[in-house]
Amino acid sequence: MAQKSSSRSRPARSGSGELIIIGGHEQKAPEQAKEILKIVGDHANGGPLLIATLAGSEAMEQWANYRGIFQKLGVKKLEHLDLEGRQESDSDDRVKQLRHASLVFFTGGDQLRITSLFGGSRLCEIMRERHEHGLVIAGTSAGASVMSETMLVSGPSDDSHRVGDTLRMAPGLGLTQALIIDQHFAQRGRLSRLLGAVAQNPRLLGVGIDEDTAIVARAGREFEVVGNGAVYVVNGQSIAYTNLSDSKIADTISVHNVRLDVLSRGDKFDLNKRVATHP
Repeated sequence: MAQKSSSRSRPARSGSGELIIIGGHEQKAPEQAKEILKIVGDHANGGPLLIATLAGSEAMEQWANYRGIFQKLGVKKLEHLDLEGRQESDSDDRVKQLRHASLVFFTGGDQLRITSLFGGSRLCEIMRERHEHGLVIAGTSAGASVMSETMLVSGPSDDSHRVGDTLRMAPGLGLTQALIIDQHFAQRGRLSRLLGAVAQNPRLLGVGIDEDTAIVARAGREFEVVGNGAVYVVNGQSIAYTNLSDSKIADTISVHNVRLDVLSRGDKFDLNKRVATHP
């Protein structure tokens, strides 16, 4: 039997702190204008910028790389957060770091490393509480995907989505409950898998972010696009039909009446009205 969606718009929930969500491969080279990382550095407002390399297998290399970049951008207070094991997330020293941070920046790698080491820990709950009261949190690549309540971990990218394609989703850090985020978006051909994710979860707004592109989300009200690429917003609120539950697994997915907005630099998106605007 055909599936129909009766999902209605509901207020987007988020803390009062901003989220800077980056699609990966933001400009880092000396000859490049590091627009997005400068925005991250500026949001630290002179306080400690805590670089969390929890997702990466080469944490010290990532720390050294980003530390050098942010120092050149004028950020004077930089600290490193890395965890050898989950037990370290209960450390008083780590808690002190987080309590004094003005901004937390999650680097790329494997988002499941972040959730398994950090999610649900004492440290994570302190970060969530501080975000509710204004702490800015940024993340790139895996550090972007992990911000949502439900995160997209893996799935086929390049071909049309099939009913039987396995989209691996898992709990994220829950910093936004309205969005499901995908990164490296146009570069890795991920529109079909984001459509599949939204078809399965039409309550969520699918947001695909290109490389060297970011959204700055403000207190669950709206986000603005910065950087050189595009942001794709898949809205399944008005889906009239999908064949996910009544077709063979080899069939190509059908999704009717789904809305797609494509945004670029300066465009904004109202998360409660689900409307894109250009200034």
